[in-house]
Amino acid sequence: MTTTITRLYNTHVEAREVVSNLEAAGVDHGDISIVASNADNWYSKDKKTFPDRDLNGKDDRAEAAGTGAGVGAAVGTTVGVLTGLGIMAIPGLGPLVAAGWLATAAAGLAAGGATGGIIGALTQAGVSKEEADIYAEGLRRGGAVVSVKVDDADRARVQAILDRGSVKVSDRANQYRQSGWKSFDPNATPYTTEQIRKEREMYR
Repeated sequence: MTTTITRLYNTHVEAREVVSNLEAAGVDHGDISIVASNADNWYSKDKKTFPDRDLNGKDDRAEAAGTGAGVGAAVGTTVGVLTGLGIMAIPGLGPLVAAGWLATAAAGLAAGGATGGIIGALTQAGVSKEEADIYAEGLRRGGAVVSVKVDDADRARVQAILDRGSVKVSDRANQYRQSGWKSFDPNATPYTTEQIRKEREMYR
């Protein structure tokens, strides 16, 4: 039986690292999705991008060649979820960078006028409406979401990887509610770069 595990992260860097770790552990990239805020313009479709699974800012293909790795190893780094990143926008969330099945579902729902887009995609994947609201609000405030389809036999292994650096959703919801937040509002104004910077500072 297949289930879906979803986690929230404070930044795209943490989420991308988890995606890389999942793929390194043998999880099929077709089962992995990532959606991250792009309010600070960390990603641009106009920039030249390259495979950077270790997130050190260097092209993995060049590194593989420099260390004497075989052609197969160098080519292998070009395949995966992170090489398929693209920019999308969903009401209330602002600009997002996303890849994978969750991103496709969210974009389709948003285009069809479904409230939230990302909330509909998450609830269709088995996430409760209450948690989906928290994930969406986390994205609005500069966070990132990783969602993985996994067989029950691999659930514990995959969950352990996803839990590294993830946000405890119940705690984050309590923090949001202390400021008067109740649920995700698709008509809300997306956070600015400065608001996101301050939000991230709170959780360091």
